[in-house]
Amino acid sequence: MHTLIRDRDITTPDFVFYSDRLIRLVVEHGLGNLPFTEKQVVTPTGSIYSGVDFCKKLCGVSIVRSGESMENALRACCKGIKIGKILIHRVGDNGQQLIYNKLPSDIAERHVLLMDPVLGTGNSANQAIQLLRSTGVPEDHIMFLNLISAPEGIHCVCKRFPDVKIVTSEIDAGLNQDYRVVPGLGEYGDRYFGTD
Repeated sequence: MHTLIRDRDITTPDFVFYSDRLIRLVVEHGLGNLPFTEKQVVTPTGSIYSGVDFCKKLCGVSIVRSGESMENALRACCKGIKIGKILIHRVGDNGQQLIYNKLPSDIAERHVLLMDPVLGTGNSANQAIQLLRSTGVPEDHIMFLNLISAPEGIHCVCKRFPDVKIVTSEIDAGLNQDYRVVPGLGEYGDRYFGTD
């Protein structure tokens, strides 16, 4: 699937289809890393089954606009989940500035799945994580979900926020001189939403 979505000649519907499949896998893996408690249920045969119950206080936060492509997979896995938004305007490598955020009022009590399909330099992710921290979300309650990551971005985020978990489907070679992930996916949001 990575080969397909990296192909510059793929059609938009195919890019969306295979991206959605990969996103679903990343979301499912992220959910599997959340805390749980043991739970017993009675099966239709009257037997007791010992399983697990996942944490109830959970929300998603997408980094607009590309992160919004990950919301449907999260909703498909977590019925009725609250999803917040953070918009960070990117200017060059380190000129990020927060433009907008709308987060659940009780976010400090929740585990947060932060979503952005590409982790490049890590600057936008760090700014989003800092915003979540400023609202009272514990660092170890934040999980960053993405499709591809540059090693530089992983190091940048983990150095500043060592208790944040990162779930990615592939680590690329690195960043080029324009701070783009290579081999990368190109402008993910434009490709996904058909505005390229």
